Amino acid sequence: MVQRVEQVAVVAVTKSSAATNPPAGNFHWGLVFAGVLGVCVPLMAAVLPENRADVMYHSYSGGGLEVNGPSILARKSIGKYTSVWGNYYVDTISSATIDVVTSASKYTEERTEKTLGADYLYDNTTLSLSYTNSVENDFDANAVNFGVSQLMFGDLTTVTLGYAKGWDVITATGSPSFEEEANRQKYKLGLSQVLTKNLLLGLNFETITDEGFLNNPYRSVRYLVSPTSYATESEVYPNTRTSHAVAMRALYYLPYRAAIRGEMRGYTDTWGINGNMAELGYVHPTKQGLTYEISYRVYSQSSADFYSDLFNGSAEFIYRARDKELSTYSTQTIGLGVSYEFKKHGWGFIDKGSANLFYNRIQIDYENFRDLRVASATPGTEPLYSLSANVFRIFVSAWY
Repeated sequence: MVQRVEQVAVVAVTKSSAATNPPAGNFHWGLVFAGVLGVCVPLMAAVLPENRADVMYHSYSGGGLEVNGPSILARKSIGKYTSVWGNYYVDTISSATIDVVTSASKYTEERTEKTLGADYLYDNTTLSLSYTNSVENDFDANAVNFGVSQLMFGDLTTVTLGYAKGWDVITATGSPSFEEEANRQKYKLGLSQVLTKNLLLGLNFETITDEGFLNNPYRSVRYLVSPTSYATESEVYPNTRTSHAVAMRALYYLPYRAAIRGEMRGYTDTWGINGNMAELGYVHPTKQGLTYEISYRVYSQSSADFYSDLFNGSAEFIYRARDKELSTYSTQTIGLGVSYEFKKHGWGFIDKGSANLFYNRIQIDYENFRDLRVASATPGTEPLYSLSANVFRIFVSAWY
């Protein structure tokens, strides 16, 4: 079982529902795909998305974890008011992360995700509905997402409301009798405003409620049995969690067609985690059809109330965790990208297309999670853990 946590564009480490997010926002490759291919600012008139198809290959490598696979996304209008779309997504995961090598053996698994969705346009209102199913050998996630988007005040303001419900079934390899469930709900409110002819501003607020089995059946905590030795036992998490996140995004168009974008995000939850993220990006198009992008992103968070790298004794607290994604840590991400638009005048049934390459370099430093691969005579004095990761996304888009 592999969970995926965003960590600023990031690391597959914690498993979650297809509907909702853990701290800092769940890193979900399908969402990255959609975000890269779509425009993050609202259109200034209520129109359906364009007919298009996208094929992507993604690759993540870092901290002993390898994640890669293809994705295909296609969208088609039906009449003037309806657009349907589908996404097929595959992750091949090979893990020898620090959690694995210190408590188990390297493993390989595959995750397959399928999504069907539709958008309906009525005057200045767009209704959206989608269903997602994600399956791997020990985790089955399902989610339904519903959204409403309304243009108002001369099409300068866009208000969005969203609701998602997810239900997961968690099993454990090697334990046929183990089966747990988790249910998640997500509520979203968004506002986008054209402030000037060059400046767009967006505000978003999200609340997520989780209930059920919320931890990893394979992970354990460690506790002291003497000044020079420790033992392990299973993690124990609360069976409920409520989180809140607020984000502000801005996009400013420069006189020479380039743009600067910025984002700030704050997160808090009932487990005691508080996180903050800031990102700054620059987009520069050229007359030759090339568009270059560069970005820098930082994220930091505090640890959960029941997290500890080393507990003083067995069952010291009712709830116990040693998941590094619930620890105190910080990340830095540098992003580079280039896109090339081709066949602007059409080619058969294809109106235009683009080829795109994006790269992220991620550095993650943990402040109270120690590297148990380095033996120490005194538990709790092992070096702090850190990792670097590389993320590549290559995709081709075609409009028709």
